[in-house]
Amino acid sequence: MTTTLRPTGPLQQGADGAKARTYDVCVNSRPVGSIGLATHEVFGPRVCRLHGLRIAEPDRRRGRGTVAALAAEEVARGWGCARIETAVPADAAAALRLVTALGYVERSRRLTKPLTDSAPPLPAGTEGRPMTEAEYEPWLVRAKELYASTWTDRGVPESEARAKSEADHARSLPRGLATPHTWLSVLTHHGVRVGTLWLSVLDGDAFVYDVAVDPEHRGHGHGRSLMHLAEAQGRAADRDRIGLNVLADNDRALCLYESLGYEPASYYFYKPLF
Repeated sequence: MTTTLRPTGPLQQGADGAKARTYDVCVNSRPVGSIGLATHEVFGPRVCRLHGLRIAEPDRRRGRGTVAALAAEEVARGWGCARIETAVPADAAAALRLVTALGYVERSRRLTKPLTDSAPPLPAGTEGRPMTEAEYEPWLVRAKELYASTWTDRGVPESEARAKSEADHARSLPRGLATPHTWLSVLTHHGVRVGTLWLSVLDGDAFVYDVAVDPEHRGHGHGRSLMHLAEAQGRAADRDRIGLNVLADNDRALCLYESLGYEPASYYFYKPLF
């Protein structure tokens, strides 16, 4: 039996080179599932996103998904893409096995935690306060640089990484400190600044966009204090869940979040298309 992709409609194309198309996954012309492809809204037409891969239950465990994913990679190459990316829910065990077997590399994961209990008090002498206007601009420059570096360190070209950093920060902080449902905070310990926190609302949940301990103050538990501050702010905003993204190779952060009760919600993978 032959597994192929059959377009469900015409190729959607934008003036900037963007492309998108959905396909039926077919076995001998019989539809057994679906898959979608689209170039990246920030990285541009050189990066493809695979989404919505679904195989009907009677045809699962027969390699249909594997062939469909490989065929999708060929489509992406035909579009001129150099990289393909996808997101997989944490409870989709079969999909996780599939992308791993196909050579996709985990870049990051989203963790979440229910906000059901009161946040522990901050240690004696440790306090959180709103970020000032004078602190905001230097913080924003640093945040953009560090965010871009998390992508370049993982093989994303510098121009793409910087474009994504600029776009993501502009979208998430359109009014700076005055952006609605956004809390930018500074953590102090006995009056000395030790770290910063950026908390917003994403898809109805409290979401930690950025948490950073100043280099000279690391190793003293301030990261845990920042997370407790984030949870307290999330509860004060009447949110019942908090989430964040963390790089897959950041073992120290992963250990911290696991100890605080965070669990994976989804994984983000990529694969070069040579």
